[in-house]
Amino acid sequence: MFNSLSDRLGGIFDGLRGKNLKEEDVNNAMREIRIALLEADVALPVVKDFITSVKEKAVGQDVIKGVNPAQQVVKIVNDAMIEMLGSDETELLALKAPAPAAILMVGLQGSGKTTSTAKIAKFLTDKHKKKVLMAGLDVHRPAAQEQLAQLGEQTGVATLEIIKGQSPVDIANRALKTAKLEGYDIVMLDTAGRLSIDEELMEEVAAIKAASNPAETLLVADAMTGQDAVNVAKAFDEKLSITG
Repeated sequence: MFNSLSDRLGGIFDGLRGKNLKEEDVNNAMREIRIALLEADVALPVVKDFITSVKEKAVGQDVIKGVNPAQQVVKIVNDAMIEMLGSDETELLALKAPAPAAILMVGLQGSGKTTSTAKIAKFLTDKHKKKVLMAGLDVHRPAAQEQLAQLGEQTGVATLEIIKGQSPVDIANRALKTAKLEGYDIVMLDTAGRLSIDEELMEEVAAIKAASNPAETLLVADAMTGQDAVNVAKAFDEKLSITG
């Protein structure tokens, strides 16, 4: 998707270069960029905000009368793209939260929560020397807890012992208690997902969040989801106030 979008934008910018740019040229370029973003499955509200932001900066007199106005438009679009994707530096996860800090992993089934949990745990262990405990709270998907245990063995990150029959809230409480007793810095809570958003899923993760009081609530979404990721993120944020 990014390759296709990059090629399309490159073609638009090539058409601007070398021109004595007029406002009509900017408008035409913005129209093409709008189509390119929509074809890349970017959500319409995001596209509208992006185009509005770029046009406000691109049609200013400083740009139109510049030495190389077309190149300036390219820079404005590039800067706006970086800003839209997230340019602000933020404090990395829960590194400064009191130990043991919980990181709650949420999302739909098949979004990659379990593998993302292991990757983040490995990153925090290797790069930041944190003692991390992973806990599988997915009691619905067959072998979900075993999958996390296998990833723990592969990455060298500890996982909570599996006790069949416990509820997700009970597992979360046991993980935090174990982490406190054994001196862990961070507890990764890998929750269950569903094929679509439903009340049962939301109530379960809300109960886990209330019990664990996580320092971070991270939404994992499949990169191929497209603009529906906006709806998924909105639903989870309204219920859980996701942090990342």
